[in-house]
Amino acid sequence: MRAFHSLSVLLCASALGGCAGGAGSTPGMSPSYSTVGGLTAYAEGFDAVVAPDARIERLAEGFTWAEGPAWIADGAGYLLFTDVPENRIHRWSQAGGLSVFLEPSGYDGPPTDVLREAGANGLFAEPGGTLLLADSGNRAVARLDLRTRARTVLARDFEGKRFNSPNDVVRRDDGAVFFTDPPYGLKDLDDSPVKELAFNGVYRLDTDGRVHLLDDQLTRPNGIALSPDQRTLYVANSDPERALWMAYTLDASGAVTARRVFADVTALVGDDAPGLPDGMTVAADGTVLATGPGGVFAFAPDGTRLGRIETGSAVANVTFGGDGRTLYLASDSFIARVRLRIAGPATSR
Repeated sequence: MRAFHSLSVLLCASALGGCAGGAGSTPGMSPSYSTVGGLTAYAEGFDAVVAPDARIERLAEGFTWAEGPAWIADGAGYLLFTDVPENRIHRWSQAGGLSVFLEPSGYDGPPTDVLREAGANGLFAEPGGTLLLADSGNRAVARLDLRTRARTVLARDFEGKRFNSPNDVVRRDDGAVFFTDPPYGLKDLDDSPVKELAFNGVYRLDTDGRVHLLDDQLTRPNGIALSPDQRTLYVANSDPERALWMAYTLDASGAVTARRVFADVTALVGDDAPGLPDGMTVAADGTVLATGPGGVFAFAPDGTRLGRIETGSAVANVTFGGDGRTLYLASDSFIARVRLRIAGPATSR
């Protein structure tokens, strides 16, 4: 594939005003929402991911730190996402707008000064009407019944030591759950007096409840996702000194058989590119859509950097929703969406 110089495509001069675009009549999108940001292409294959005139729409705002979006394919469908510092899960839909879905979303005990982020963080929609929570405030991985709001703790420790603050979570079709455990939920981070583990890990939780450590070498493991064949696990490392994504080859049991650096954007980190490697999702064709410095990067399955979707602020996490070709973005204080030319996994439709 021929690489060429970065090309910025300005979509809207202001985050507060609407602007017209050729994609304005795209199914599921609405000209009533203001548009933000733009697109930066690094390789000609980016046009196959997103149209050059695609509109990035701002849907709802006013959050302290929006995170963990998950699309719930129930009826017309709706989006759930977390505001981690505010300890809430919000719901948004085209018809119903914005509402609070769950509060508190995480820690609900007596006042404490050991937590930096008390709420749930990453979410993953499961079949059967349940939701996996990377419950940062409770320092656990949990399952939430969407109908009753009943919560079941699945795991809270490794070899008898409490997790730091689970950050993001993904589930394989066989029921194995993979999650990351950085110290972001703890006040003082790695220096927290309640941090029991000497490392920040990547884990697998089996259906029998056993927890397996997959990697203890990442300084800030964060976003996590699986390839379409579920044999590659992607993990973001949100360290400005080592801003990259790892790819782990998995065997049938979910054990790691090989690991490699999938992509590295450390050279792009800076004040002009807000954000670090954080949440991600993988399209049905293997395209990796990963938040990082300046927005959401689109990577080919071989790690080639195709382009970047930009909102003008740091993007924490993304997910597919709607008919499977709309990408929802949790971007700092607001939620946005953009229509893509590629489809998400079947579970997002």
